[in-house]
Amino acid sequence: MLKKERLYFFAKRVIDLILAAILLIITAPVCLITAIIIKLTPPSGPILADIPPRVGKNGRLFKIYKFRSMIPHAHELLRRDPRFKKLYEEYKNNSYKLKKDPRITPIGHFIRKHSIDELPQLINVLKGEMSIVGPRPYYPDELKEQQKKHPETRKYVKMMLTVKPGITGLWQVSGRSEVPFTKRIVLDARYAQRKSLWDDFIILLKSPWVVITGQGAE
Repeated sequence: MLKKERLYFFAKRVIDLILAAILLIITAPVCLITAIIIKLTPPSGPILADIPPRVGKNGRLFKIYKFRSMIPHAHELLRRDPRFKKLYEEYKNNSYKLKKDPRITPIGHFIRKHSIDELPQLINVLKGEMSIVGPRPYYPDELKEQQKKHPETRKYVKMMLTVKPGITGLWQVSGRSEVPFTKRIVLDARYAQRKSLWDDFIILLKSPWVVITGQGAE
């Protein structure tokens, strides 16, 4: 690893720790209120989403923390329950995104639109599994299927996995769910290749507007 890259990763880690700690303190009331509402509103279930591990830096799997915005066991039901067979096909054909997802709870629509469900990922940042800014954390089966469907993206996936995934990133401020996988992975790879703290700064400046407006939310 080049000295420039070592300095970049060191500085980025220091910034991540400082920002994550500050943001956890600032957003603590929002997190508490969100947790209470999720617990008190139907359908009953855990406060945090029960989802499979995501792919992190160098392909390592990690457990991501998110407020639950869907019905319990939503991830498994989509793939196993015959009732969701057509929905799953739409999910795979639409770059693993759904415009209208019946599994999302009423409160889930709101917290997803404004990225409140992502706040627990600040814990992932403190643990060193994620960064504040970085590529989207993909599911293993999503990466596998998308690379099979779009072989030309394999080189971009490999490049993307050289950095930690982020809570926000280039694709999030470029349209979020409106950006197809083939374009999203190129954005992620471009970000990973540049390794620029200035890029992080610009993305952080743009992120609050995306959160407030819910631009391109799933």
